[in-house]
Amino acid sequence: MRIYHDIPRPEFTPERITELRADEIFVFGSNLAGMHGGGAAYQAFRNFGAVMGCGVGLRGQSYAIPTMQGGVETIKPYVDAFIDFAKAHPELFFYVTRIGCGIAGFRDSEIAPLFAAATAVENICLPESFTH
Repeated sequence: MRIYHDIPRPEFTPERITELRADEIFVFGSNLAGMHGGGAAYQAFRNFGAVMGCGVGLRGQSYAIPTMQGGVETIKPYVDAFIDFAKAHPELFFYVTRIGCGIAGFRDSEIAPLFAAATAVENICLPESFTH
């Protein structure tokens, strides 16, 4: 357990997130077109304010990172932008899901290095598989 803004938070992103506190954000993998039809993207749309047609950035209590447009190298700029966004918004706490590891078809070992810089950011919570 870790403490952020005097609130206990998990050390790693939970496997299933069904509700969020007011300051928490669900970070999910999307496609650039913002068609959130399956997996974590659909959950973000149904439960956390993701908007159809918006495949990048913050909407409601969700943050979209595109993962369907090519190889890992095409995801990195979006991850870097997310990390910068999280640093600029210390009032929020971000739960990163296993982006790219579902419908997009990447392995955790391929995506995890993109989040290396996030391990030092207090308000970003990563899946345990992204921390090895």
